[in-house]
Amino acid sequence: MLMKRTICKDLLKWKNSDDRKPLLLQGVRQCGKTYILKEFGKKNYDDVAYFTFERNPILHDLFRTDLDPKRLVEGLGLMRGKKIEPGRTLLILDEIQFCNRALTSLKFFCEDAPEYHVACAGSLLGVMLSKPYSFPVGKVDRLKMYPLTFKEFLLANSEDLVVEYIDANYPAAAIPAPVADKLTTYLNQYFLIGGMPAAVASWITKKDIRKIDVILDTIIKDYADDFAKHAFESLTKLTLIWSSIPVQLARENKKFVFGHVKAGARSKDLEDALEWLVDAGLVYKVKKLSEPKMPLSMFVDNTSFKVYMADIGTLRRMSGVPSDFIFSADKEYDEFKGAIMENYVLSELISSTGNVPYYWRSDATAEVDFVTQIDGKAIPVEAKAGKNKSKSLVEYVIRYRPDAAVTTTPRRNVDGTIRHIPPYLIWKIESRVAGDGPSLRTMPSGTE
Repeated sequence: MLMKRTICKDLLKWKNSDDRKPLLLQGVRQCGKTYILKEFGKKNYDDVAYFTFERNPILHDLFRTDLDPKRLVEGLGLMRGKKIEPGRTLLILDEIQFCNRALTSLKFFCEDAPEYHVACAGSLLGVMLSKPYSFPVGKVDRLKMYPLTFKEFLLANSEDLVVEYIDANYPAAAIPAPVADKLTTYLNQYFLIGGMPAAVASWITKKDIRKIDVILDTIIKDYADDFAKHAFESLTKLTLIWSSIPVQLARENKKFVFGHVKAGARSKDLEDALEWLVDAGLVYKVKKLSEPKMPLSMFVDNTSFKVYMADIGTLRRMSGVPSDFIFSADKEYDEFKGAIMENYVLSELISSTGNVPYYWRSDATAEVDFVTQIDGKAIPVEAKAGKNKSKSLVEYVIRYRPDAAVTTTPRRNVDGTIRHIPPYLIWKIESRVAGDGPSLRTMPSGTE
């Protein structure tokens, strides 16, 4: 099945750029990098030449001698039995992290053969571990790919008209109740399935949550195998931290505590392993702000942070909760519902803004889930699964007077600052923050 990914717009900009360099598309394993490059090539080029370095010794041999682009292109053409044409053929080098020499060759493609369109795919983990001399600093264009966002999940479910309606009308007009109900249903599905392409594709074709669980279990196992294959850090430490994240997120206070990973563990014993997981793109580290001033990175408290997963489907499966938790009224799932909502909002913020946000906590107990940067301004975001309204966002607004604040829970504005965005529309946060706030034309309750 064809999956529409929003990154295709960025790929098209790359293709048409006057100063185009070889492209390095990075992301966690199985997020769809290879698929999207092949589909992009089929749609926008006369020809696609695809090669993968995984378990391909002949391809490795081609890059072992000199790295002259002309020789490499001739050799690749001979290998596939068809010439690679400048500007007409998209040359895809997949799993490039397995060949440091190929990664180095991108420097020479940039300098000596810019007429060739070269796109490479590699895991964040593998490229991160490439030897320092092999990475062509300043000689590649880089794009980062994530699991499917909720918008992409809607597109995968053939809800193109709904997405077009939202893009054309929100936030100037509210979302009609029937559309809001449909979006809520899809969001509940997304909370169970997540954004890994294999899981989404299986759901669309089979609608069997048991098959989804098998796929997610396989992905989780593959990640664990990567720990053993690539990690310089202790495999035990990596596994302990990786396994503890769902448990720590399910706590009321979601601050990550190394002592909860292993009894008596200290940060200096485990922080290197945590940073490894962050660098690999498997988890996000959300640091605390001492004050929400610009630039935010200058006011970070590095001693306090929360850790989230890259995919909420993986989070749900690792947590071991039953698939019907999303519909359950049992309060024992309340904390996990809150955790998965926070993780979801975080992922949407990262894909929308391109940056990992921060969080804010007062000296007392007030806490705002995220503070993100939009148009050069610090925007607090409150992510709530239910309708309960916390006082934390109000305290933040009164104390710091931000230009805008966002909550997923319906509430009245404080001086026209706090703006409600339903969870299924958090990907529209930039336009909502830039909108007209309290003068937004409203519809019946719950439809905004």
